[in-house]
Amino acid sequence: MKAGQDLKDAAARPMSFVQTVRAVAWSFFGVRRGADYEKDVARLNPVHVIIAGVIGALLFVLVLVLLVQWIIGSGVAGN
Repeated sequence: MKAGQDLKDAAARPMSFVQTVRAVAWSFFGVRRGADYEKDVARLNPVHVIIAGVIGALLFVLVLVLLVQWIIGSGVAGN
């Protein structure tokens, strides 16, 4: 049962969800200092990372769709 205990230990890590969202947001941009990355890896809750990553990806796609609709609707696309 070592794998189950490892997962429980990882899920009990001390970072809050807001801190996790900030770390995931920085990773979306690809700008993260090595020292900060190492600290986050040791403290991030993997469940929070998955949730924040899915939310971030959905927001990214939504922004892209809205941007394309705005460009097409404004006639910038060549009309």
